[in-house]
Amino acid sequence: MSDSQLIIKTIAFVKEKLNDAEGGHDWFHIERVYKNAILISKETECDLTVVQLGALLHDIADSKFHNGDETIGPKTARAFLEAENVSEDIIAHVVNIIENISYKGGNFERKFSSVELDVVQDADRLDAIGAIGVARAFNYGGFKNRALYNPEIAPVTNMTKEEYKKNNAPTINHFYEKLLLLKDKMNTKKGKEIAAERHRFMESFLAQFYAEWEGLK
Repeated sequence: MSDSQLIIKTIAFVKEKLNDAEGGHDWFHIERVYKNAILISKETECDLTVVQLGALLHDIADSKFHNGDETIGPKTARAFLEAENVSEDIIAHVVNIIENISYKGGNFERKFSSVELDVVQDADRLDAIGAIGVARAFNYGGFKNRALYNPEIAPVTNMTKEEYKKNNAPTINHFYEKLLLLKDKMNTKKGKEIAAERHRFMESFLAQFYAEWEGLK
């Protein structure tokens, strides 16, 4: 089977698996990350097949929707790739990307490094910031029935991985606890360029949000 055929099969598999997923972590999130990854890869020397597979499978079973179990995603991806007779070196690389891509409060030390992980991680982080990032944050906040904003609840910017996973603060806090921090955590030159523009948009959004909240505009 050619690489292009494998990608087509993987897209079909992911679409089916995420058919009923929450709106910020559905197929369209995967598709945007996939497109971001391809864009970044054009200016980064990397294995495009691994990048494509990593982008398509990185959220195949997000732990947030599986009682915090971080093993389901890698296992699901491995089972699919093995069934498609993909070589073990590619499978291991893709699984390592899935296991090391997540933010996890910003205090997670990656146990694996590769250019392909850098590309996919940047692509995923880009989808968490800018206009899409704002929309996804409030969509997930609504899904979890969180407050939009509460001036009496301050953001916590130095959480452990477990504290981050259990955090149930208002959605606006998430900007300070993660989204506004991502610009300085990008890996690739292209990722940093795109992130800078999306970061400025979020700063503008927050300024407008607070002005409206206080009845100033």
